[in-house]
Amino acid sequence: MSLAQRVGAGSATRRWLGLAGAAAVWVAAYELNVHLWDWLVFDVAGLDPESRLGSGVHFFVYDSVKIGLLLTGIIFVVTVLRSFMSVERTRALLGGKREGVGNVMAAGLGVVTPFCSCSAVPAFIGFVAAGVPIGVTMSFLIASPMVNEVAIALLLGLFGIGPTLLYIGAGLLVAIVGGMVLGRVRAERWVEPFVFETRLRGQVLDSTLGLSWADRFQMGREEVGSILRKIWPYLLVGIGLGAVIHGWAPQDLFARYAGAGNPLAVPVAVLLGVPLYSNAAGILPLVEALHDKGLPMGTLLAFMMAVVALSLPEMILLRRVLKPRLIATFIAVVAAGILAVGYLFNAVLA
Repeated sequence: MSLAQRVGAGSATRRWLGLAGAAAVWVAAYELNVHLWDWLVFDVAGLDPESRLGSGVHFFVYDSVKIGLLLTGIIFVVTVLRSFMSVERTRALLGGKREGVGNVMAAGLGVVTPFCSCSAVPAFIGFVAAGVPIGVTMSFLIASPMVNEVAIALLLGLFGIGPTLLYIGAGLLVAIVGGMVLGRVRAERWVEPFVFETRLRGQVLDSTLGLSWADRFQMGREEVGSILRKIWPYLLVGIGLGAVIHGWAPQDLFARYAGAGNPLAVPVAVLLGVPLYSNAAGILPLVEALHDKGLPMGTLLAFMMAVVALSLPEMILLRRVLKPRLIATFIAVVAAGILAVGYLFNAVLA
């Protein structure tokens, strides 16, 4: 082996060892994140975990780090993978006649990824950047927070098999149909242009053929830095808003204005749900309390869907990568599906 070959082999070994070390640090940081902030916020700072201040501060710092880590990991991996496949090839594979299948697959993927709405945004960005059709990606964005194994297990324990199956079916239907509708309106034109660009060392690449592993890793690092710089204000504002309203449980207000006797109970439930920010596991105790007060199951399902799939913090995060017209269309399509589910279930289960 020549000197040049030995030097090249040594550089490749160091590169892969460095990647393995970075991956190990990422996993450790993600696993220790909640424990670190439990200790700092509750033990060191002495805030009460049951108070709105304590839970809000913990929510903000924990979610900021968690979503930052998710963004970093997902964007890096997707960028490296994207370097092996052109945007045009990806769209050809998942678009056109395959789009309906793609929506079903994306919704199914969302079911096995237990993200809250804001945690699903990093994966959404990665899919869009990889050239996956926006309608298919929207099916994932809707399904991931709305229908996942955590929500299914908790619903099954609290309400039994019937309401659980209804929720799963309704959530998947809203995700699949909503994504297909958004795909039909050519929503790609309402995505910010930088999401589709592939850059290396500041230059937009027309082709990724012939790139070395060093180039691909460099692309991943640059893409992480570029996207984080663009969205961090939106990230902090969105999480901060979620922290302010975290734990707000308007049981009396909800029971008063979205009770069984109100024909507008389902729209009221959706309007009350949108400002809240929680995953399915976090909102289920409130749903159970409202169910005990006699509220119809369809109204409660609509409320739960609005909380986990249309949260205001999520819309703030999405604004950096989506233009207002697409966000408005997304809200309208998903809200229409949720309203239909609420009224249908109230009629069926009456």
